[in-house]
Amino acid sequence: MDSLDTQVLDAARNWAAAGHRFALITVARTWGSAPRPPGAWMILRDDGQVQGSVSGGCIEDDLIRRAAAGEFTGKAPRLLRYGVTADEAHRFGLPCGGTLELVLEPAPDAGLLEQLAQRIGTGQLVHRRVMLATGAVSLEGGSAGDSQQWDGQTLVTLHGPAWRLLIIGAGQISRYLATMAQALGYRVYICDPRSEYADGWDVPGTERIAAMPDDAVTELGLDPRSAVVALTHDPKLDDLALLEALKSPAFYVGALGSKANNSKRRERLLQYFDLSQAEVDRLHGPVGLPIGSRTPPEIAISILAEMTAVKNGQNFKSTAAIADPYACQVA
Repeated sequence: MDSLDTQVLDAARNWAAAGHRFALITVARTWGSAPRPPGAWMILRDDGQVQGSVSGGCIEDDLIRRAAAGEFTGKAPRLLRYGVTADEAHRFGLPCGGTLELVLEPAPDAGLLEQLAQRIGTGQLVHRRVMLATGAVSLEGGSAGDSQQWDGQTLVTLHGPAWRLLIIGAGQISRYLATMAQALGYRVYICDPRSEYADGWDVPGTERIAAMPDDAVTELGLDPRSAVVALTHDPKLDDLALLEALKSPAFYVGALGSKANNSKRRERLLQYFDLSQAEVDRLHGPVGLPIGSRTPPEIAISILAEMTAVKNGQNFKSTAAIADPYACQVA
């Protein structure tokens, strides 16, 4: 569940508390190019106010028009299709012949939405099941690796901190990275055994792990929705995390440093530790995409850009070192 959809859930709870009626619209399936992925949310209030999105804007406009015309009454969920024909795709601005299936709930259960928010708030992964035939909606426990399901009659969406990021090091780059990652829907953990850094960590929404980096990696139990980024500049700490992370199913493992330092790091990992060539080849180092970044926020952007590319199946290695103004010269 990304941060935009979390905002939708928060708005829905506020609207319900204020006595507003609203519809909940979920992207169930897409074909071709689509601006929003399956599972994306939008809510449409009785006075026409909108939070979230299901497309680039044209479909939202049509939904607002249809709601104002009284089409979305009652309580039973229904299926809406857009872009089925070339004329419709052009009319609604769907690129490259894109097609959308939306599930619209005219009056979602506010109590269940509140329960969903509470369970997400405790770090749970939750399935929300909507059955079009009966209108029944339920919440069920989810697990890492689950995904959305849609068979034309039952929609099961996944909510909660589905993606996790463990940052080793509590320096300036880490602060920007932790803040930006949360905006992308990551649950962020920070590990730094150095008290001079860790004691001043105060980034809201993050969780500190008081352990050595290798123990932190083990404690989290990394899965295919996890990422690890080592940013301490101290090989004694960074390498500890990498040793465990590179053997895990984490989708992304990266380390800050120059090309020369990362080359030496790879040599160490192969020569002195029980890692295979394939495991060492998983390391993204220098970490981040080569976008000419120099300041801490720019470096954080480059790291998240590469993480996003890998997460979305665009797995390519950086070809240039990311400048780090705070890097020490420890090999």
